[in-house]
This record gives sequence, structure tokens and C-alpha cells, in this order.
Amino acid sequence: MKEYVVGIDIGGTFTKFGFVDRDGKIFEEGSSPSDKFDKIEDYLANLFKDIKEREKNLEAPCKVIGVGIGAPNGNFYRGTIENAPNLNWKGIIPLAEMVNKYYDVPVRLTNDANAAALGEKVYGGAQGIDNFIMITLGTGLGSGIIVNGDLVYGHDGFAGELGHTNVEVDGRQCGCGNKGCLETYVSAPGIKRTVFELLAHDSRGSNLVKYSFDEMDSELIYNEAKKDDPVALKAFEITGKILGRKLADSVAHTSPKAIFLFGGLAKSGDYILKPTKKYLEEFVMGPFKGKVDVKPSQLMDRNVAVLGSSSLIWKDVK
Repeated sequence: MKEYVVGIDIGGTFTKFGFVDRDGKIFEEGSSPSDKFDKIEDYLANLFKDIKEREKNLEAPCKVIGVGIGAPNGNFYRGTIENAPNLNWKGIIPLAEMVNKYYDVPVRLTNDANAAALGEKVYGGAQGIDNFIMITLGTGLGSGIIVNGDLVYGHDGFAGELGHTNVEVDGRQCGCGNKGCLETYVSAPGIKRTVFELLAHDSRGSNLVKYSFDEMDSELIYNEAKKDDPVALKAFEITGKILGRKLADSVAHTSPKAIFLFGGLAKSGDYILKPTKKYLEEFVMGPFKGKVDVKPSQLMDRNVAVLGSSSLIWKDVK
């Protein structure tokens, strides 16, 4: 009988899912809205309605042996989402317990960026690498840190939140409640805010001045950078500098062999990679210079978080 794990990646806008086999092949992928429901119960009812519909298309005979979930502020130890700033549902949500209402199988939950790191290690460019950092650049900035082959969770399950380290005292307001967090500068919304700050000072020669705040996104900024738009290029340089500087701190903490970038902003390729590498080398402590490779995820066109969350189950299946 064919066995599958349901891999789920909960994002601020959409939740992606798929049925993943032991070899890392995803079947019956789909998505469901995350931001349309004020109650977690309504969200889960809709999500698992969509998942169960897709399950009907799997070739029989088959069975689901577990559910793996990557979620913002996901606590691996407790199976909970705890005070996630980018989700509608506040407080501490016993998600793993609630999911058992729909599938009476083992449920494992972790931070969405941790899931992406696992996906990269099991199925992507980090195979054979025991020390690396995964940075996810989307609506926020997530990070998963693997040291000596294991994810770093810390004593409470929340270790490795690089997106909420401080870039600037009393800087940009962050959804977590603090000011100046890294993700307010290095993320899809972050680079958009940088563009508008630059335009306020000098918009000469930039096509970006034509767009309202709501019309602009990181893909548009990337497309204009390819046309040598001066503001778009400067925004990527500033974003890469901030990211490179903060990653230099992380290198000193964990000495990774590689740093992988994943997500919408990472699809900008060298526009984000080159300044990040440049400033990482400029700011990193001497013994680490030239030792850390910064590169895009090898799973950029696959759902790395769905793969990674499924591996939470598969790694325990003999």
C-alpha cells in the first residue's frame, strides 16, 4: 500500500499542502486561504475540506501515515502556534491536537523556516551538509539553523528567529511589537518600504515613481532592477547590505558551511545574492572570511516547506 505524509506550509496569505511520499515526490498539491478566516476552527475546516478532496485523487490503495506542518511561530516541542504576528489567530493555538480531529495519525509541527531547512537538507542543496542556515524571504524573514545535523530549537522551541534581531534602534515598526527588526528591512514588504524611502529623497530616473504603495511588490522592483532602474538597484544594494551584515553575526555564532536563500525575494537572484555575499565578507570576523557559501535554494521551484514538514514524519519511519 502506498504511504503518504500530508505536508502543510502555513503562510500569512495562503496555506500550501501536498501528499509527499518517502522519496520526496509531492502528489495532489494545492493551496487554501489563510487570511480569510478570523477563527482557527473555520480555517482548519476549510483547509482539510480541500485536503480531503485532493486525497480522493490519489491512486488506491493508499494511506496517510502522518501530518507534518510548518507554521509561523510553530513550537516543535508543544505542537502549538504561539502568538504569530502574521496570522489572524492570536494567542497559543494547540494546532497538532486540533489537526487530529481530521487525521488520527501522528502530527508534527515546527516553524515554517525550520521546515524549509529540513526540506533543503533532505531533498535539496544541503544534502550532506551538517551546518547551514536557511533564510526564507517572503512576507517576513524566517530562518532555520542546523548545527551538527540537528535543527536548533533552544530550550523553548523558538531558537533561531533571525528575522526579529535588531537592525536599527527605534527603526521600522514590526508586527511582533518591536521596532527595527531585520524582517522589516529584508523581506518583500521591507524592500518595498525601502523603495518608497528612496523615492522620497530622489526619484529622478526611476520608473517606480509611477506606482502606488499598494501596486508595488518585490517582483515589480526586481523587474525594474533588470532595466537598470536606479532606485530599484539601490534598494537591492541596501537590502543585501543589511542582510549580509546580520548574517555575519550568525556566522560567528554557528560557523555554517552554507547559507541558503529561499522565497519570493530570493528569486531575484544576483540582485540580492551579490550584495549579501559582498557585505557578509566585509563584516564577518576574520577566521570565517571566504568559508561560507551564500546561494539560492535548490528547491526554489518546489515547495520546500511542504517537503520539509513532511520529513518531520518520514525521518521517524523505518
